[in-house]
Amino acid sequence: MHLIFDVNETLLDTRALDPLFQRWFGSEATRPEWFLTLQESWMTANLIGRFDPFSSLARSALRQLGAKHDVAISADDEQALVDAILSMPAHGDVQSALSTLRNRGHTLTALTNSALKAAHRQLEHVGLEGHFDAILSVESVERYKPAPEPYRHAARHWGVDTRELVMIAAHGWDLIGANAAGMRTGFIARPGKAMDPALAGVPDWRDDDLSRLLERVVAG
Repeated sequence: MHLIFDVNETLLDTRALDPLFQRWFGSEATRPEWFLTLQESWMTANLIGRFDPFSSLARSALRQLGAKHDVAISADDEQALVDAILSMPAHGDVQSALSTLRNRGHTLTALTNSALKAAHRQLEHVGLEGHFDAILSVESVERYKPAPEPYRHAARHWGVDTRELVMIAAHGWDLIGANAAGMRTGFIARPGKAMDPALAGVPDWRDDDLSRLLERVVAG
C-alpha cells in the first residue's frame, strides 16, 4: 500500500515551539494562533498564484503576530523560530508505527509544505528519514497543500493514480484537498485537532493513535 504522510503536526510535535511563544508573548496559546496565520499565508499564496518559501511565510506570520500583540520581533527571533521548527520532536506513537509499516513492506512517502531541504533535516533529526521511500515537498510544484498539484505530484512520483494513495494527516484542510484529488484519507486526531464528524466522504478512517489508525487503514 502507498501511504502518504504530512509532516508538521502529523508526525512532528509543534508543541515543542511553545516555550518560544511563551517567551515572546507570555502565552503558549499564541503558537496555534501563529500556525493559523501561517496557514492563511499559504492559502492566500495559492489563491493569488504566487509561491513564497515556507520559511519566509513562517517568519512573516511571526511578524504579523508581533504586530497584532504589539510585541517587537527581531531577526534573531525569526531565526530562532526557524531553527526550532527544524528540531521539533516526533509524537510518541510515530517511530513504532512507521517501523511496523516498513517491516510489512508498505511504501511510505512524506509530503510536506516545508521546503525539501528542511523536511530532510526535520526527519533526520528525529531518526525518521530512513523510514521513508520518498520525501516530497510542495516546492517541486510551487503550490501549497491543499491545492491539487502536490497530491498529483506524489502520484506522478510513483507512477500511480491518486486513487492508489492514502493520505495521513492531522489537518482537515489537508485531507479535504487529498480527497478532492482522488486519494483516500486517514485523520490522526492530534491534540487540538478535529474534523467535522458530519462531513461526508472524508476522512475514510480516523483515530487519535497513529498505530491504531494505520492498522485500520492497511486492513482496508
